[in-house]
Amino acid sequence: MNEAPVERRQRLYRTEAIVLKRRDYGEADRLLTVFTPEHGKLVLLGKGVRKTQSRKAGHVELFTHSTLLVAKGRTWDLVTQAETVESFLPLRESLLRTSYGYYVAELLDGFTQEHDVHPAMWRLLRETLGRLAASKEETLALAARFYDLHLLMLAGYQPQLFTCVACQAALEPTTNYFSIVEGGVLCPQHGEGRVDAEPLPLPLFKALRFVQTREWQEVAQLNLSPGLHAELERLLHGYIVYQLERNVRSAAFLRTIREQVQSVTRNS
Repeated sequence: MNEAPVERRQRLYRTEAIVLKRRDYGEADRLLTVFTPEHGKLVLLGKGVRKTQSRKAGHVELFTHSTLLVAKGRTWDLVTQAETVESFLPLRESLLRTSYGYYVAELLDGFTQEHDVHPAMWRLLRETLGRLAASKEETLALAARFYDLHLLMLAGYQPQLFTCVACQAALEPTTNYFSIVEGGVLCPQHGEGRVDAEPLPLPLFKALRFVQTREWQEVAQLNLSPGLHAELERLLHGYIVYQLERNVRSAAFLRTIREQVQSVTRNS
């Protein structure tokens, strides 16, 4: 017996989505982990998308922003139609930009659960992929640090940078201490001598607070030295790994690719 039109409409829903990761399933299908503004993170089945004649294949590439028509299924919901909104094509044309895309997608995947709806995270993801696709190469790392701190804030893990996590006193512009375990900065009185806290030089302290509190248009104008940015990245990476309780695999890959690019640039 044919399915009634009303029942069929109830089984279908349309959503925007960005593809975070994918894996092959069966002979021609693919499981897609996507992030959406209205349904949060979903795992969807793209039937037949690995076939060369598939019309959906190009619209569900990694990091692509698409509009999907989805049918509810027993195990996974099924992608029945897909149309690209923004391909972010440069993220798949440059290995360095691809590496940043993997990094951004892995962090979002790690900090979210399926079906947790978070429109602000959706906007941050979409805007960050746009920046990684359009920015100059020297700005990519800064865009990633902006993403790190703002994703942490939206996920509820924002490091405390303005008051001491021990005494709640306003932090002075001096050498304070950063504690991953305590979730932020300790004043000299409470941080000095603690084995779980490291000195936080004033330039690094200022950079953290600036990136955490300013809009991207202002942050994009920062001109951090390579050494200072390396320290900013190291500190945030350690904090993120602690909060996720697992390593970020794409971060090591990204560092390797970046070192190769820098080596080629120096020798050219």
